[in-house]
Amino acid sequence: MTSDRRSFLTGALAAPLAASRLSANDRPTYGLIAAGGRGRYLNRYFAKLGAQCVAVCDVYEPYMDLALKDTPDARKFVSHQELLAQPGIDFIVSAGPDHWHCAHLLDSLKAGKDVYTEKPLSHNLAESKKIVDAVKASGKIVQVGMQRRSAPSIFKAKKVIDDGTLGRITMVKAQWHWNNARPLDNSPLDGKLHWERFLGSAKKRPLEPQRWRRWRWFWDYAGGNMTDQGTHLMDVVQWFTGAGAPKSAMSHGYVAKNMPAEAPEVFSAVFDYGNFMATWTLNYCNSYEDGWSILFQGDEATMRMDDAGFVVWKEPWKQNREPVMQEQSPVPIETHIQNFLDCVKSRQQPNCTVEIAQRAVAGPHLANLAYFKGKTMKLGADLVSVS
Repeated sequence: MTSDRRSFLTGALAAPLAASRLSANDRPTYGLIAAGGRGRYLNRYFAKLGAQCVAVCDVYEPYMDLALKDTPDARKFVSHQELLAQPGIDFIVSAGPDHWHCAHLLDSLKAGKDVYTEKPLSHNLAESKKIVDAVKASGKIVQVGMQRRSAPSIFKAKKVIDDGTLGRITMVKAQWHWNNARPLDNSPLDGKLHWERFLGSAKKRPLEPQRWRRWRWFWDYAGGNMTDQGTHLMDVVQWFTGAGAPKSAMSHGYVAKNMPAEAPEVFSAVFDYGNFMATWTLNYCNSYEDGWSILFQGDEATMRMDDAGFVVWKEPWKQNREPVMQEQSPVPIETHIQNFLDCVKSRQQPNCTVEIAQRAVAGPHLANLAYFKGKTMKLGADLVSVS
């Protein structure tokens, strides 16, 4: 490492840099909160786009060590509060479990930081409202990690609907298929885990390695894939149709192979948007049409989106089985991260604000409540109250 680089790093952790002072030639610095697989993935792309990680926080020491291989000069912390107290950090990249999203974000705002936070926005409807209010009051830039909001090819698909090509949309079907379900691994962990720190506000219990490894499948720490993958897809449904959050939801599902998980890996939810219906189905026990897709059914045409791109067929389909439009449609993470970095400098609002993310996760949160209660649940206009 050169002496100039040593000087920069020393200065970065010795004196605060106000985001408003950043110029086009400055290299912004950030702290990474949670260095699991997603956190390290984001870390590599932020570095690729010119930002510098100067601090890393995680409760599992092997994850910390892996992150430091990519950013060997960063300081390490177990407490996110201690990381946030360090000077010289322009913004925070937050990628922890769902039940930490709200606390990590609110604490980052209190520390005066802009934030790139992973989805889903929250662990429940009330947290979403709390986050939106706090971000509004802070004046900080917050981008939620729903990268389809910054994918140029997705904009092309939206234009097909905006141009009226599909006619009146009456049904939208979102789905995700992966054949990866299996019993959870509860064998001992390979390194030190600060278990109490991981639990945070969740129910206190003895260490269970499976709850750490597969936290997404337990209600104390996440909303399952109803909210995780559902946030991505239901956001596209609402964005493309111009709808807000759904009026009501019903849901059914079960744990087929992920024993002893709590959140189902086979489920289907139905959402009522008033002038159209939408379904959201996930099956992690089958790989037919592997990955995600969204089918928009209009009375004049149908559009199917997936990882490969989008295809449009005219009605009636039986006589029009050859597509009238096809487009490759990658969803790169770089454009979403770059949008955030640009907004940190310009102070303009990013492509995926917390308000967008609140509406995107409201339906999946409602569907989980319908699953718990075994009945149709209605969502209030405040996006918090239910009945």
